Amino acid sequence: MSSFNKVILLGNLTRDPEMRTTNSGLAICKLGVATTRVSRGSDGESHEETVFVDVDAFGKQAEVIGRYFTKGRPIFIEGRLRLDQWETSAGEKRSKLCIVLESFQFISSARFDDGNNETDFTASAPIPATLKKNETEMVSPANGGLDEDVPF
Repeated sequence: MSSFNKVILLGNLTRDPEMRTTNSGLAICKLGVATTRVSRGSDGESHEETVFVDVDAFGKQAEVIGRYFTKGRPIFIEGRLRLDQWETSAGEKRSKLCIVLESFQFISSARFDDGNNETDFTASAPIPATLKKNETEMVSPANGGLDEDVPF
């Protein structure tokens, strides 16, 4: 029987990305993403449900996220679920689900000047110059944008 493991999220970073590099030079970026679902209950009241997710990115994708993203910035993520398991120093077994990033997309609300071709982004971090006005770029190994250097 075949299986399928795919996660798609649109949310905001809950903290600045945490960058590190392995001894072999592989970039690893850990980030937190929050997504909020708003629904109406049977009482007519609006209810919010926020989910906080840990995401791991590797290689060139990790480098790009570490350079251009900051806390509060929106991001569109595609990835897969991974179960991390470990044992505490007290011998207790722990586990948590996280997402291994496979591709991501810059999301921005941009305002444009009146003809001078410069973009004023409301987000606190700059968008790479390779992005054109009113466009977003999917960054993934499949479109030739980045190498995939996932170690497992």
